[in-house]
Amino acid sequence: MDIVRRVGRTFDWMSVDPSDPAVLWRLTRGRSTAHATIFPGGTHATLTWFFDGVMDRAENYDSMELALARSDEIRGILLRDGWSATGETC
Repeated sequence: MDIVRRVGRTFDWMSVDPSDPAVLWRLTRGRSTAHATIFPGGTHATLTWFFDGVMDRAENYDSMELALARSDEIRGILLRDGWSATGETC
């Protein structure tokens, strides 16, 4: 799939592959940051989350649905613990 992205005052074509990793959400708490990234695979999906740019954990799931559900669970825990959405969620 091709999408157009804006680069400065011009537009550029950028190719997007469904197997590319994607950031699912970003959160902040004070000066700290957290984000989750999904790595789709042919037979599994890998979910990782990072705190202040350092990977905290990586987990493999048998389906994209399970990985996304786990991502939502972790995001909910962090929100209840005082983290805030940055407005850059996907």
